[in-house]
Amino acid sequence: MGHLDHAAFGWLTPALSYVMACIGAALGLRCTVRALGASGRSRRNWLLTAASAIGTGIWTMHFVAMLGFSVSGTDIRYDVPLTILSLLVAMVVVGAGVFAVGYGRDRGRALVLGGLTTGLGVASMHYLGMAALRLHGDVTYDPVLVGISVLIAVVAATAALWAALNIKSPIAVAVASLVMGGAVSSMHYTGMIAVGVRVLPSGDLLPGATAMQFIFPLAVGLGSYLFLTSAFVALSPTAGEREASASAQRPVESAAR
Repeated sequence: MGHLDHAAFGWLTPALSYVMACIGAALGLRCTVRALGASGRSRRNWLLTAASAIGTGIWTMHFVAMLGFSVSGTDIRYDVPLTILSLLVAMVVVGAGVFAVGYGRDRGRALVLGGLTTGLGVASMHYLGMAALRLHGDVTYDPVLVGISVLIAVVAATAALWAALNIKSPIAVAVASLVMGGAVSSMHYTGMIAVGVRVLPSGDLLPGATAMQFIFPLAVGLGSYLFLTSAFVALSPTAGEREASASAQRPVESAAR
């Protein structure tokens, strides 16, 4: 068995991955809260932004953490199409869960369906990302730990969507985002602890791209997207602010007549 190191750069990658998970969660929750206060095309657009934010945040968290993953006795490469597919799966499946909550009439049923869908989407992204791993050896998984990691993903997703439905205060959303970021990180590292690698030394060139060639630039790009979208959401007026502005303009328009 090869020695697995999940933090080859020390606390840098776990800490940075946690930050990315929190940012994605915070942005997704704020967008979901905005969506629930909107209607029509505006609601749809806010939900699409929420899905892309949560999906991007989770994917970035996973692969930033993977920058610190190494196995003694073998190099590591990543299959590019599978890695991109894992990102798309995260966005699509998380989007299905968010839309279930955004448009569900029975909130209890929508929460269960949305939490289950979103959680399974998080887990699917993780294990698709792991399937993209290319190394000289065989990768095995502890099924019990895999099951626990999926359960953590579903519980975390359900709790996050419950927060979106019931918490409106920005401070409360921030606290919920920290909790969700911790849960997503716990799911990732539980899934990684489940991994075992039997190294088979070989001089053959591994297919795929190295983490620094592909994962790092993509993670930086998606991280920039999260920061820019966060700024947009922060500067965008809420439904209450728009209503207050409209109310303030009515007396002025009446006086002008």
